[in-house]
Amino acid sequence: MIAALFTRPEPTVIDLYLAPTANGLRAAVAMAECGLDFTAHRIDLMKGEQRSPEFLKLNPAAQIPVMVDHDGPGGAPLTVAQSGAIMLYCAEKTGRFLPAALDRRAEVLEWFMMGATDVAATSGAIFQLDVRAPEKVEAITQHFRKRLLGFFAVADARLAGHEFLAGEVSLADFMLYPNYHARKALIDAARGFAHLHRWGAAMAARPGVAKGMAAAA
Repeated sequence: MIAALFTRPEPTVIDLYLAPTANGLRAAVAMAECGLDFTAHRIDLMKGEQRSPEFLKLNPAAQIPVMVDHDGPGGAPLTVAQSGAIMLYCAEKTGRFLPAALDRRAEVLEWFMMGATDVAATSGAIFQLDVRAPEKVEAITQHFRKRLLGFFAVADARLAGHEFLAGEVSLADFMLYPNYHARKALIDAARGFAHLHRWGAAMAARPGVAKGMAAAA
């Protein structure tokens, strides 16, 4: 029963409602890397659980992920939707992975937004064209695949001179990694991307990343 996901027989610091998509997993990765105690609740999108009355109370847009922090500001519960907003909240709450210095912070946010608005949006468009669109037009889908590879090429060039996207590991890396993981077959088929693959292996080896990526299993 979907309602069982929203009952709390025992106290939980943070509840995270997600699905095993890049959108959901990057919130889990950020939460795990920040060292936050959370309980993951898998929402079955194919069964329409995101449109249940219980879920719609958390997010009327019927989109995952959604976080409920039962120890929010002032000790009051706080509900946050949108993966990017959840990631920023986790960083601000813990003081990790988002530098305080304005110049360093801007660098992290630049690459964070590149992952959110360029890579994630384009990858999402490919999913819609491959799975949801009523008509399949290969030329259009191929256009978006090439566009996505172009964004990954920008990240690859950046990583040629940096261990991580913004110098040290940050929210920017947690934003990009789930989409890299989801689209690895496309990247592999295109060949090259040595720096991106080196970075991807380093990210996969991080315990927090591994925990977050397994959160919706």
